[in-house]
Amino acid sequence: MLLALACSTAFLVSYVIYHLQVGSVPFQGQGWIRPFYFTLLGTHTVLAVTVVPLALVTLTRALRGDFERHRRIARWTLPVWLYVSATGVIVYFLLYHLYAAPGA
Repeated sequence: MLLALACSTAFLVSYVIYHLQVGSVPFQGQGWIRPFYFTLLGTHTVLAVTVVPLALVTLTRALRGDFERHRRIARWTLPVWLYVSATGVIVYFLLYHLYAAPGA
């Protein structure tokens, strides 16, 4: 779990650095995929922000040996973390590969 947290932290830092340099990339998809993409992006973004404090509290409780309280919050943290991870890959694929701007 510590390795998973380290990988997520490294990804978050690289993501922020990338977007500070590049800015935002407009979604090029049209039709039904557009509302699907923005709904997916919205839930991904809200839960990505939510998972940070959840993960920190979960980790802190485990490191302190407070496993009863750790289990209670981990039941929420793990599914949110998995959702954010999976939807992040889908958002990336839709934005940069399936509906990428010509010449990008």
